Amino acid sequence: MIQFKKEITKEISKATEIEQNEIEGYIEIPKDQNNGDYAFPCFRLAKTLKKAPQAIAEEIKEKIEIDNNIIEKIEVLGGYINFYINKKLLAKEVLEELANKEEYGKSEIGKGKNIIVEYSSPNIAKPFHIGHLRTTLIGNSLYRIYKYLGYNTTGINHLGDYGTQFGKMIEAYKMWGQEYDLTVDPINKLMDMYVRINDLCKEDENVLERCRENFRLLEAGDKYCTDLWNKFKDVSMIEFDKIYDILNVKFDSYNGEAFYSDKIDEVIQILEEKGVLVESEGAKIVDLTDVGIKTPCIVQKANGSSIYATRDLAAIMYRAKTYDFDKCLYVVAYEQNLHFKQIFAVAKYLVDEKYVKGLEHVSYGMVALPSGKMSTRLGNVVKIEDLINGTIEKAEEIIAEKNPDLEEKEEVAKKVGIGAIVYNTLSTANIKDQIFDWNTALNFQGETGPYIQYTYVRTQSVLSKVEEMPKFEDINIEKLQDEYSINVLKTIYNFEDILTQVTNKEEPSILARYLIDLAKAYSNFYNENKIIGEEKELQDARIYLTNAVGKLLKIGGYLLGMEMPNKM
Repeated sequence: MIQFKKEITKEISKATEIEQNEIEGYIEIPKDQNNGDYAFPCFRLAKTLKKAPQAIAEEIKEKIEIDNNIIEKIEVLGGYINFYINKKLLAKEVLEELANKEEYGKSEIGKGKNIIVEYSSPNIAKPFHIGHLRTTLIGNSLYRIYKYLGYNTTGINHLGDYGTQFGKMIEAYKMWGQEYDLTVDPINKLMDMYVRINDLCKEDENVLERCRENFRLLEAGDKYCTDLWNKFKDVSMIEFDKIYDILNVKFDSYNGEAFYSDKIDEVIQILEEKGVLVESEGAKIVDLTDVGIKTPCIVQKANGSSIYATRDLAAIMYRAKTYDFDKCLYVVAYEQNLHFKQIFAVAKYLVDEKYVKGLEHVSYGMVALPSGKMSTRLGNVVKIEDLINGTIEKAEEIIAEKNPDLEEKEEVAKKVGIGAIVYNTLSTANIKDQIFDWNTALNFQGETGPYIQYTYVRTQSVLSKVEEMPKFEDINIEKLQDEYSINVLKTIYNFEDILTQVTNKEEPSILARYLIDLAKAYSNFYNENKIIGEEKELQDARIYLTNAVGKLLKIGGYLLGMEMPNKM
């Protein structure tokens, strides 16, 4: 398929003698379609060339040789050079690609590159609450998109299954275990114990010290502590897997913190050999002031126990050896920004520089309730299971009201409910905080997952009225030159570039926004153009375009983590 942006980039590069990679980064898609299909802003060149942006734009325009088969015209507006692409060629390229490629936008740009995405990573023995929703869904979407672009992608659920908190859980079970039946609703009972032991630790330093000793025994392989820890882990995974199944989230590895416990000695040994591990108040630390980080990285506590930073360092070493990664993404809330700065800085002593360069913290904002921040220690959390069930129930009520005769209401409600949750979560830019509000999450109007699904259902309804799908070679491109058809075609054409933008910025919200734009473009096309009942050439062309939109909404929805119902 012709890469219009690259063709424009090539011509501007020739005219300016600026590298193509730099030029491509400047090119924009104008918000107002009257200003062309692509625009090159000349403001950045004004200081270097000591000329007004509009004068620069005029000079560049004069030097560009127009190939009318690709570019219809070029105009200068203010400091912008606006490019208008050949609309017939656009329609031909898009529809031909869709005819020859079932998975539109799929590519091999990632071939030979290894990507690790670490996401979800809940703590065992605690409820899976909405604080875990963003890491789970952002990571799942990135995992799917990287795979779609040909990367060898490994999804890792780095379970929080180690640390002092489990010393606390063991102590709580010793004290109150006989009060709880863990065969029924185990997570809530473990959480209740955890809240109780935390309250007691605040009151009694001796209890806290016993908890620390329990964890030390766990690290040393004590049978009682290990058996109890395995019990907590087993009941937790049963509950977690229920959530992953309904959200259709998959992982290639569940190696959590505990997996790296026997690899910690190697980390400590290497850091000692390199002379960067020093003692501070009984603990072993790496000083990072030389790289501008004032807080040292603690590698070993004073009592000899490891800390999660140590286990993360062991994980980096293991992943470098096992996966030979080009990128290792950590989808973790921004509260851990300092932690990742520390371990990435220490990693240079443990692995090759190419792996250090590939380490990336995909930080995201926190999820809070309207009443404030959640805390498992205090017990004020919204469980994902409750959110999912509530959303599906609400979806079923709305569907029953709008389409009482619909078959398989429960299955459709499940897809719509999950779609609402996924889109609500991913439509916000990663770094922004989210206030979780039931009214917002369950809003089925406007820019939502259900709106995208409804648009898909509309395409399927149109297609169901056609006896036979027209073939690409029979489509008259001239019939798709109205502004509404062209807007749909342009939006479809941008899909692969959108996916590349997502991976460049690790930002699924770009795809979420795109799917709304595609749904709106098709809705305008649908409202302004009669499809069924027109003369054959016109009907065939509009049917073919409708099929293309349905196909792409389904692909894009899958890459976000949403399923499309055929009816609603």
